[in-house]
Amino acid sequence: MAADPLIELRGWVDRAVAAGVTEPNGMTLATVDADGAPSARVVLLRGLDDGLVFYTNYDSPKGHDLARDPRAAAVLCWVDLSRQIRVTGTCTRVSPAESDAYWASRPPGSRLSAAASPQSSVIADAAELTRRVAALRARHPGGNVPRPAHWGGFRLRPDRVVRIHTGKGGNDGNDLYWRSGNYIWNNDKDRATLKNRVGDVIDRCRYEDGPRSENRNTRHC
Repeated sequence: MAADPLIELRGWVDRAVAAGVTEPNGMTLATVDADGAPSARVVLLRGLDDGLVFYTNYDSPKGHDLARDPRAAAVLCWVDLSRQIRVTGTCTRVSPAESDAYWASRPPGSRLSAAASPQSSVIADAAELTRRVAALRARHPGGNVPRPAHWGGFRLRPDRVVRIHTGKGGNDGNDLYWRSGNYIWNNDKDRATLKNRVGDVIDRCRYEDGPRSENRNTRHC
């Protein structure tokens, strides 16, 4: 078991892809709006390095939310595998070079649509969007539209990762919890296995709901 949760997460995503899970990169992203209310939508996980990378219109509601408050939560749910991953952390914009590279990898039609669409904004009618796309296509016949300044990526750097594996019965699975570099299994058998691998890291962990306890069955989700 890796001490870095992102190494584990890459393995979990790879296994979801290999298992043929529908849209394994689909990720629910929750932000906080200007009124302090939660706001959630599904985005696509497009990179996994020292954080979880996704791309969007910076002028969209989620872009404005993250500009005000960079804290966010994300969930990847793979029903076929009885598994979900919960992540909380802070979002920052990726570099312009990273956004440019990903933009260039998109199909021409996707670039045209993203550049023409004022995401989540009101337009007169569908014909207006069609006209915008046509105008861009006329200026860029090959579809090589430059990346707009208002479109790019965010990187969610985790401060907490929880893997919830429900198991077939729904309540008999293992929950693996990382916080600030420490991690905890929720049952004695797997805790002992993990401790054998990583020394006394379990004994150094601070439990989220209070001082360290001898109750090793505490769930952290």
